[in-house]
Amino acid sequence: MAVTAKFFAGFREATEKKQASIEGVNDVTSLLDELVSRFGKKLAERLYSSDTRELRKTVNILVNGRRLDFLQGLNTPLKDGALVAIFPPVAGG
Repeated sequence: MAVTAKFFAGFREATEKKQASIEGVNDVTSLLDELVSRFGKKLAERLYSSDTRELRKTVNILVNGRRLDFLQGLNTPLKDGALVAIFPPVAGG
């Protein structure tokens, strides 16, 4: 089972990639764990509040175009082919 994670803005800088294909994850939590394992401390610092596993309020995650708030949060199941977008708050005028 492969899931695609797409990175935007500071998350792209932390991973030095636009996207990554991740195998063997079944929910958003396991995906984030694998991404931190693969890309390290820079990504963890952007995702989590100071050395905790609490996701920063400034992190937006969409699964197949839907916000985690409207799904099952970090427990949202991921199916083969899922697209997970990770980005900071968006503002503009």
